[in-house]
Amino acid sequence: MQFIPSLADLKTPVFNNSDVVAQGWYIICASRDLPVGRAKSFDLCDQKIVVYRGMDGSVRALDAYCPHLGTDLSLGRVDGSVIRCFFHHWAFDSTGQCQDIPCQEHIPARAKVQAYATDEKYGFIWVYPDSQAPEPVVEFDELKGKSLVVWTDKPLERHCHHHICMMNGIDAQHLRTVHKLNVAMELSLDRNATGNVINFTMRGEIPGKTWRETVLQRFLGKRYEYSMRYADGCMGLLTMMKNVRLVPALHMIYAYTPIAPNKTRVQPIYVAEKRAGIWGWMVTRSLLLLTRLSYYFLRDEDGLIYDNIRFNPQVLLSIDAPLVNYMNYVNQLKPSLWSKYFSKQKLSED
Repeated sequence: MQFIPSLADLKTPVFNNSDVVAQGWYIICASRDLPVGRAKSFDLCDQKIVVYRGMDGSVRALDAYCPHLGTDLSLGRVDGSVIRCFFHHWAFDSTGQCQDIPCQEHIPARAKVQAYATDEKYGFIWVYPDSQAPEPVVEFDELKGKSLVVWTDKPLERHCHHHICMMNGIDAQHLRTVHKLNVAMELSLDRNATGNVINFTMRGEIPGKTWRETVLQRFLGKRYEYSMRYADGCMGLLTMMKNVRLVPALHMIYAYTPIAPNKTRVQPIYVAEKRAGIWGWMVTRSLLLLTRLSYYFLRDEDGLIYDNIRFNPQVLLSIDAPLVNYMNYVNQLKPSLWSKYFSKQKLSED
């Protein structure tokens, strides 16, 4: 039997490290929760972030605390495209720069807060831990440019680091042992040019030896294929039922947010192409319902594992190659400004 290096042989500056938050898109709230002219602050990745929707409908995100005396800016009011602090009415724009101090004309150079890029997609507001994001929230290739119908489910919490949760979709062994799907999977993978997105595609034949496998063969055919697109080590885009009989491919998103050391919030999002007419309406919602049922089928069995795990692999097999590829991918991601690593480094320098 072939063995591959254990985690102890790999450098892990990012993977499974609660002191590092990788650059990427993180959900801060649902779009419907932030109407025009409103501001709200949220705890996100151990940061206090204020988001506000200007009168033009666009969302901005800033560090929540005013640099003057530290008032939470969400207590203030939205004034056009700026937000004014409740305490002394200092006004900050989307870049975090103070534009107005009512009591004086001169604005000190340090009268500014960190600004963050935002995006609205899949019914949520997403925040990127820098003022500029290299690209928007990731999409499914098959759905780009199409009108979508999106269902969101209740978020759940897992008692482990989100990097550990995310490996579930590419763990071929557990398909056999936990879900009783004895499919010998072949792996192919590729990365985008910047390295922040990696695509895993798993293909294999369904043996038809058990009743589950027989049912799958009857409805899907003899081969099964699915893919998992990982973006920034904090989003997983799962495409199920690829190239099978009866149904088009099913799409769902797992959005991960670290909320404490070894604690993760997982937001499931179901996505389908919007189809025209009454029949199209029924097909689209049937596919979304099937996606949800597929997720429920897997969720509880996997939850038993990931709520009771202390990740410390000592022996990895050749079948675990996707997991090692995933760990290597995460380890080359860039830490963000929100990483405790930078805070500790700054304190030591001061």
